[in-house]
Amino acid sequence: MSIFRGPLPRSLGISAVFILPALVLRLSGTHPNPIAALLIYGAAVVAASFLLAWAAEAAQVDVSGGLAIAVLALIAVLPEYAVDLYYAYTAGHDPTYAQYAAANMTGSNRLLMGIGWPLVVLVSIAVAKKLTGKPISALALESGNRVELGFLLVAGVAAFVIPATGQIHLVFGVGLLAWFGFYLYRLSGGEVEEPDLIGTAAAIGSLPDRVRRTTVIAMLVVAAAVIVACAEPFANSLVNAGTELGVDQFLLVQWLAPLASEAPEFIIAILFAARGKGTAAITMLISSKVNQWTLLVGSLPLAHLAGGGGPTLMLDARQVEEMLLTATQTMMGVALILALRFHRWFAWALLALFLVQFAITSTQGRMLLCGVYAVVALVALAINRRHLGPTLAAPFTRTGYVHT
Repeated sequence: MSIFRGPLPRSLGISAVFILPALVLRLSGTHPNPIAALLIYGAAVVAASFLLAWAAEAAQVDVSGGLAIAVLALIAVLPEYAVDLYYAYTAGHDPTYAQYAAANMTGSNRLLMGIGWPLVVLVSIAVAKKLTGKPISALALESGNRVELGFLLVAGVAAFVIPATGQIHLVFGVGLLAWFGFYLYRLSGGEVEEPDLIGTAAAIGSLPDRVRRTTVIAMLVVAAAVIVACAEPFANSLVNAGTELGVDQFLLVQWLAPLASEAPEFIIAILFAARGKGTAAITMLISSKVNQWTLLVGSLPLAHLAGGGGPTLMLDARQVEEMLLTATQTMMGVALILALRFHRWFAWALLALFLVQFAITSTQGRMLLCGVYAVVALVALAINRRHLGPTLAAPFTRTGYVHT
């Protein structure tokens, strides 16, 4: 059968090479030193992330267009969710973990907009210029993208409640989860379209219907099981490795874990952009932002409660700063593209402001950067003010979602 030939068995074999050592350690109860554990469990999480990404991409064959992109974005970031929810759950009975509860979320969220969005746009513009031979300065979004932007805009504005109150309350979390549920509902009515798949995903997509669906489900189940098994030791190894290396544990949790879990999503998005599908690529990353500001943030107080804590997940001063920085960055990104044109200089601005944060270590510096994001957002909102109303209305209008 074709399933035993080509890129699929090769990809599965390579994934197994990185996954099996972690499973052996986990099942045997062996505890290597923190650095070795970080490498072994981190490699397993990355490999499982690729399994999720390949399966989710191939699932577009059977799922409606808009919903497929949303589901792909959701599945691709499940490893990140597992780690973040573990920290929130543990914080419910071990207050020392409270400082990490939202760290992974703020890091991955800013990576998406500070690295993912700019890379996709710059690659898309370069590809379009090469194909047409004409100077291209912007990536044009589709009218249907206004729905994703509307959901993200509402969630992004609501997110300011968190730094303002210094907490994520269970009631607020449930509201975000309801907004995410409505988001999936809005995207569920699209047509099933033939996706443009390559490599391993294409090999899965070309299988007969029953074999394809069985393969997709099996890969999703296996990958999810690996991530669940590795989430705890990977999360703990991040903290312990920081202690052993003399590195700030918060920074490891905030940046290293998201880099590992989001690598497949970035690769898929860049591949889309390189194949001239820049709009689909940026749509996937916008959808990931919606997922993170709704499903992930909304789930944190639930995980905290399940771990023995109260209905309120309290954030320390550092996490409040990080939440404010993430929220203002989100507002800037959305405000810049309200007109459904993602200009090259927008991408460079997001990238530059993302990179400059690593040179800022003080509270005053982070607040100043928040101010820069906020000022740019307000100026962009003023320029694009005629698009604000339609964007806010798009989630509620049935004609708002039409991807071509």
